[in-house]
Amino acid sequence: MASQRFEIKIPEATLVDLRERLSRARLGETDDSTSWDAGTNPRFLRGLRSHWQTDFDWRLHEANINRFSHFRADIDRHPIHFIHERGKGKHALPLLLTHGYPDSFLRFLKVIPLLTDPAAHGGDAADAFDVVVPSLPGVGFSDAPAKEGAIFHVGGLWHKLMTQELGYARFGAHGGDWGSTVTEHLARSYADAVAGIHLTDVPFWHAFQTPSNLTPAEQKFLAANGEFQQKEGAYAMIQGTRPQTLGQSLNDSPIGLAAWMVEKFRSWSDCHDDLESRFTMDDLLANITLYWATGTISSSFLPYYDFMHAGAMRWMSEKAKEWIGASNVPTAFALFPGDIATPPREWAERFYNVQRWTPMARGGHFAAHEEPDLLAEDLRAFFRPLR
Repeated sequence: MASQRFEIKIPEATLVDLRERLSRARLGETDDSTSWDAGTNPRFLRGLRSHWQTDFDWRLHEANINRFSHFRADIDRHPIHFIHERGKGKHALPLLLTHGYPDSFLRFLKVIPLLTDPAAHGGDAADAFDVVVPSLPGVGFSDAPAKEGAIFHVGGLWHKLMTQELGYARFGAHGGDWGSTVTEHLARSYADAVAGIHLTDVPFWHAFQTPSNLTPAEQKFLAANGEFQQKEGAYAMIQGTRPQTLGQSLNDSPIGLAAWMVEKFRSWSDCHDDLESRFTMDDLLANITLYWATGTISSSFLPYYDFMHAGAMRWMSEKAKEWIGASNVPTAFALFPGDIATPPREWAERFYNVQRWTPMARGGHFAAHEEPDLLAEDLRAFFRPLR
């Protein structure tokens, strides 16, 4: 079916229920420590709960989110939510932005105006984009996938969204985290339609098969990845092996959901142990409330489950597609120092046609939110010769 206009309006009963649950929350023992070494700091969580109860206004955020043009479309019988903002001028390049975990389409709200109307933000009008920001299946207002293995098919959904639903024959794409996986899948399977891809990381699964001729920089990078898995990777193992157990628990407790999510925003951002230097309480709670109100935390885990349970045939198919595609599409990397891992260029060049490599001075995993100006300028510069 054709795209239908969509307005976000969370039922008032859902918000009333949320406030009641927060008032009855059974927090752990009082702890005045500021340490996050064992997980979400109880003192911070108490402050977050208080702000959620008394100061956070979802309706205010909802109105701000609804400033953008939202749609829902049935792509291959899969209802998908997306923002579609037209660029200023006649020659705007279509640009698809895909979010990761544990955030949502909200990641891109700051950067969308910088891309659609660069002249209004100190840029060149010739660099304008038509921006499309979908919600991954099972996140926010996109329906959950009906079967396992869905993450391997999101690239196909996005291609149909851009070409068949929106009528773009050629477009650029950007992503980070799961967004980088989906963006790579687009490039390798639909190279004729993809002008270029812009990533903030090399997807983690490329390390599943380690080459024998690693450079010292690659060895250091992969060792750092292994250390991250040991210290912080348990979340991915749980989400990949028991998503329903964890998801049901977090879906019933707003404080549990907040505790699970905020530690990732602190650990993966360039906040230098001060979370509120990068995200206000309202920033954090807007994203958490979105997950709470839509009941999508459990379905947001499904990509981890898909990767954990992909069999030999799946990986053989994925490897064949890799040989065919991504190396033909111009690729840019913007590397933000506070991200989970920052690969060396030679690692990226094993899998991509790297045309631009930009180590950023600051920023982390949530680059579009943390450093929207830096990201927007890098996107403009990369796609300028590809228009």
